[in-house]
Amino acid sequence: MTNPQWQQLLAVLSGETMQPPPVAFIIDCPWLPNWHGVTIADYLSSETIWLEAHRHALAAFPDVWFLPGFWSEFGMCTEPSAFGSRCQFPRNEFPYADRIITDVAQIADLAVPDPATDGLLPFMLNRLRWAEPQIKALGHEIRFSVSRGPLNVATFLMGTTEFLVALKTDPEPTHRLLRVITDYLKRWHALQRQTFPTIDGMLMLDDIVGFLSEADFIEFGLPYMKELYATDVTVKFFHNDAACAQSLKHYPGIGINLYNPGIQTPLAEMRRLCDHGLTILGTIPPRDVLAKGTPTEVRAAVQQLLAETPDRSRLILSCAGGMPPGVSTENIRAFCDAVREFAG
Repeated sequence: MTNPQWQQLLAVLSGETMQPPPVAFIIDCPWLPNWHGVTIADYLSSETIWLEAHRHALAAFPDVWFLPGFWSEFGMCTEPSAFGSRCQFPRNEFPYADRIITDVAQIADLAVPDPATDGLLPFMLNRLRWAEPQIKALGHEIRFSVSRGPLNVATFLMGTTEFLVALKTDPEPTHRLLRVITDYLKRWHALQRQTFPTIDGMLMLDDIVGFLSEADFIEFGLPYMKELYATDVTVKFFHNDAACAQSLKHYPGIGINLYNPGIQTPLAEMRRLCDHGLTILGTIPPRDVLAKGTPTEVRAAVQQLLAETPDRSRLILSCAGGMPPGVSTENIRAFCDAVREFAG
C-alpha cells in the first residue's frame, strides 16, 4: 500500500468514513497469475513474473487497495513446508502440502521449525528483499506480515477430518500440536517484522475457525490466536470465510480490528455480534457474483449492499473472502464503478 492508502486504512479502522467507501481485495495465487496471463507455477517460481503481476494489478485498478499487497507466498504449501511436508506444485493448479502426521502419537516428537532456514520461508523473504527497492519505487511499502493460522496449519499437517476428530478424542496432544505451531508462527511473524521495519500490520488466515463450535473455539482457537495477535502492530487483520457467527464476538477481544468474512452471516448481523467493533472487508459473494456474474449483476449486488448499509463506518467494500479464480477485469471495474455511483 502507498502511504496515503495506509493512512486512509487507519482512518477507516478508527471509525472515520470515506466518500466513496474504499474498495479492497485480498489477492494471491488463486486469482492473480491467470488474470495476469501466466501459469501458477510461473508466478510462484519467477520473482520477475510475480512482481510484474502485482504491478499489472496496481496499474489496472489504481483506486483499489490490494491486501496484504505484494504477498510473497507459495500457496498453501508455505507454512507446512517448514515441518517437512511434501509439497506438490502442479503447473496451473493450486499448490498442495501432504500431511505428515498419521498418528497423534507423532505430535510428541514435533519440533518448532526455524523460519529463517526451514522450508520455503527463506525463499519468501528473499523474494521480498529482492523486490523491496522496486516496490518502494512504485510508491508502496511492505505493510503486513502474513501467515495461515494455527488451526489451519494443523489441518495441513494432520488432515482436516483427522484434526477435527482429534479435538474430541485426543485434546491433550492436540493442544501440544497447536502450541508448537503457535510458537513457530510467532517466530515467523517476528522475523518478517524484523526483516522489513515498514511492517505495521499482521494478516492471519484460518478458515478452520469456522468449523468449530463456540466452546471448541474458546478452548482450541482463542488462546493461541490471542497470543499471536498480541504483537505491536496497528492493523490486526483476520480472514475466515467459513462460518463466523459462533466466534465473531470474540474477535475484538483477541485484538483483531479488520475482518474478512464469508457470505454465511449478513453484514448487519456480524456488526451486531461484534458490537460494531470490527472493520468488515466484504461482503459481495465471491464466486457466484464477482467471478460468475455479469458486470450488470456485480453492479446490482454492490448497489444492494450499499442500500442495506446506511452506516458506512468500519466498512471496506470487497468480496466475501479473497479474490476467487476467474474474476474478470470487467467485473472488478463494474464493482468500482458501482461504488462510486451508488455510494452517495
